Amino acid sequence: MTVLYEDNHIIAVNKTCSEIVQGDKTGDAPLSEIVKAYIKDKYNKPGEVFLGVTHRLDRPTSGVVLFARTSKALARLNAMFQSHEQIHKTYWAIVQGKPKLPEARLENYLIRNEKQNKSYIAKQGAKDAKLAILSYKTLTVGEHYSLLEISLETGRHHQIRCQLAAIGCPVKGDLKYGAKRSNPDGGICLHARQIEFEHPVSHEQINIIAPTPEDSLWQQLTPTH
Repeated sequence: MTVLYEDNHIIAVNKTCSEIVQGDKTGDAPLSEIVKAYIKDKYNKPGEVFLGVTHRLDRPTSGVVLFARTSKALARLNAMFQSHEQIHKTYWAIVQGKPKLPEARLENYLIRNEKQNKSYIAKQGAKDAKLAILSYKTLTVGEHYSLLEISLETGRHHQIRCQLAAIGCPVKGDLKYGAKRSNPDGGICLHARQIEFEHPVSHEQINIIAPTPEDSLWQQLTPTH
């Protein structure tokens, strides 16, 4: 576990693609418990450590995850994540091929299939369809893959994975959405690169950047500037 930022009210860590944010049916130790143990040990805290989960990343996704260390910070961060107004997340994705347009804004209606844990593109007005909007720009283009930077305007289930697959550029390793093959580590090349927000207590502007995974393709495609 790599800590990217911490103070008395919040802590941010760089999640690997093998970690889960919260407990699930696998029974694997969630990141929330690992962070609690870290805080308990570092600050020699007696009793239970408070840690609030403010948002989630899919298990195969890597990158910055923000937790609240106080109930005040948790309530304010939850409100910020729900409104999408005072918090901005940027993702990087390595995708197959390259998009026809170097940058674009994508608008689709998505339907989530709970049983399959998958989202599908639907027509406007379809039952349970929700509007999903993102913008992407191409950062680098390699021989077989491209690196895209993505900004979300909405927070739908598997939104980035589904919308990029729909333009013929599935995320590398994402078999669920049409990638040709899996990644050796079982993850996908989708990385929560950056989170910018107003601190819930001090009101300072905070900008946290998560280094990309230590993988040769990530290193090859990541811009050096």
